[in-house]
Amino acid sequence: QVQLVESGGGLVQAGGSLRLSCAASGRTFRSYAMGWHRQAPGKEREFVAAISWSGGSTYYADSVKGRFIISRDNAKNTVYLQMNSLKPEDTAVYYCAAGGTRGVRATTPDYWGQGTQVTVSS
Repeated sequence: QVQLVESGGGLVQAGGSLRLSCAASGRTFRSYAMGWHRQAPGKEREFVAAISWSGGSTYYADSVKGRFIISRDNAKNTVYLQMNSLKPEDTAVYYCAAGGTRGVRATTPDYWGQGTQVTVSS
């Protein structure tokens, strides 16, 4: 069993930056791919970024490529999402996810966090 707790969300102006963190419990953290997804009001949850268990491979949605960076620290059981050049359309609840690489990228991971709100004002 893996529990995921996100933090770092908040209100930021367009063009600003935020860094989300996801702390995972359990000794098997380093065996999971990790990812971030988001859900805006009235929209379906969508994939944002994912990282392999080793950190050697990263994947991004086209909408965030070049602006967001996903990373992980297996010693701290934590995955991060650095979000730069934020836009109002990035406003959403951001969820941390853990599982196999395919599931994490396809919004069908084994585990979800509870989510953290990110609001970007124009």
